[in-house]
Amino acid sequence: MTDDPMKNKWMPMTSVETGEVHDIRSDVHGLTLQIVNVCFVGKPADPKGWVLVDAGMPKSADAIKKVAKERYGKNSRPQAIILTHGHFDHVGAVVQLAEEWDVSVYAHSSEIPYLTGKKKYPDPDPGVEGGMVAKMSSLFPDEPVDLGPYIHELPEDGSVPAMTGWKWVHTPGHTEGHISLFRESDRTLLAGDAFVTVKQDELYKVFKQEKEITGPPRYFTPDWQKAKESVKNLAQLNPDAVLTGHGRPMTGTELKEGLHTLARHFEEIAVPDHGRYVDSKDENRV
Repeated sequence: MTDDPMKNKWMPMTSVETGEVHDIRSDVHGLTLQIVNVCFVGKPADPKGWVLVDAGMPKSADAIKKVAKERYGKNSRPQAIILTHGHFDHVGAVVQLAEEWDVSVYAHSSEIPYLTGKKKYPDPDPGVEGGMVAKMSSLFPDEPVDLGPYIHELPEDGSVPAMTGWKWVHTPGHTEGHISLFRESDRTLLAGDAFVTVKQDELYKVFKQEKEITGPPRYFTPDWQKAKESVKNLAQLNPDAVLTGHGRPMTGTELKEGLHTLARHFEEIAVPDHGRYVDSKDENRV
């Protein structure tokens, strides 16, 4: 058994979208679990199988397995689990699922220490400029999970195991080894928390899942300069459809205009006026 500090955690947070499945493409499906999204990539009848991207909130394993059964059949298991990063709301069920499915988990090399119990993320910042979710962030689990033999580094060539046609893009800032996934053929982006489509620090907007392209969650982002560069790099990909870690999917003009606006005006839109990881000194501003 690997170490699973998320096993007995549960966060009393929800949204109107919890339990909803969104079909982004014919083979890309997002599932909202309380306030975070996971993604199933693969068609039901595809002999190549399917892949799970991220693993949701603590105690979400049953909900993920239920949708997997409905989409891919009884006793189905993914070819791999890909993690955009290792924050609690993206790895809540990963240890349990990796063990039950006996499946490999992949992440960026810089994220591996946070997935093997060797390194702890910077503390969340409840004093950052923002709403009630930001104020509550000191209660969020920040212990690293330990995936033991299940965790592996993503290939250095940018390919994604069991996801033909996709590439991973290093998008640090929110975490050191954060990645996003992009498929050139139809310009589909799985952005993780590099940017999100809901203002994640405001409780009402999170509950209602009001659409709004903005930067990564403020209370958990320690490097705003890198976060800005990551958004600029994703905007240059010119995606046509996106599922982010938080918020509803976006497509077409709404996505393109919103993402390019965020890239051009990142400091005004995304960067908080004050907080532990934001210094008013000019040299530390983006």
